[in-house]
Amino acid sequence: MILVVDSGSTQTVWCFISNRSKTKIITTGGINPYFCTSEDILKKLNVELKPEIPGKVERIFFYGAGIINDNVGRNIKNVLAVLFPESNIETYSDLQGAARATLHNKRGIACILGTGSNSCLYDGDKILEHVRPLGFVLGDEGSGAVLGKKLLADYLKAIMPQNIADRFKSEFPFQYADYLQKVYRQEQPNRFLATLVPFIHKNLDDEYCRKLCEDSFSEFIERNILQYTNCFNEQICFVGSVAFYFSEVLYKIFEKKGLNIGIILKEPMEGLIKYHLKK
Repeated sequence: MILVVDSGSTQTVWCFISNRSKTKIITTGGINPYFCTSEDILKKLNVELKPEIPGKVERIFFYGAGIINDNVGRNIKNVLAVLFPESNIETYSDLQGAARATLHNKRGIACILGTGSNSCLYDGDKILEHVRPLGFVLGDEGSGAVLGKKLLADYLKAIMPQNIADRFKSEFPFQYADYLQKVYRQEQPNRFLATLVPFIHKNLDDEYCRKLCEDSFSEFIERNILQYTNCFNEQICFVGSVAFYFSEVLYKIFEKKGLNIGIILKEPMEGLIKYHLKK
């Protein structure tokens, strides 16, 4: 049996595969090592995962947010080794997971467009080039957090058209101080800002909301995609809820820029399963 893991800050999906079919899927809380210590992660997994493990696992392929270097990868590997002492464990970034899920063994540009954004040039095996995402304050162009940030800023500065502002106020009846509290005082404000994105999708027929998306995706292209070697000749694939739900806008922007957009997956797991079954 092998185990393929897709881990984010919010949730982690564990897919146990035996005899070329899914044996069991378990969902636990997020275990992003950027926010949690190894001790915290192990405590969480002892409660949420260990009682549900269906049997001996020979190999583990762990793809996770927050795995930004080999040291972080080793820390996750050490945690997993406590729960799976007889397993061969490999850890990778969520960006490597996105590349394998969409491009498998082919060369191309792989992108994440969800709460945050990220991208890389992939040679079919490893990441060749990578533009730093920088988070929602300095980067993360086109992401849910940045779309939400721009939407909220326009609302609070009274730049948003009145008809959209009225709808926004009806759906989010918070006061000015409440928004400042959520953005500047509470933990992980990027998640709060991303919760505003369904409002944009619901009102996508409105010129303001559509332009907000078009401008944000154009910014993502200009500050990320265009930095890669030969980007106009590469297939560009996406993983993430923003890319999935706004795919119609995304396709049009990429076509307008003369770029080749490929597969778009809401989540990487099915693509990762196919990749590892081929291997």
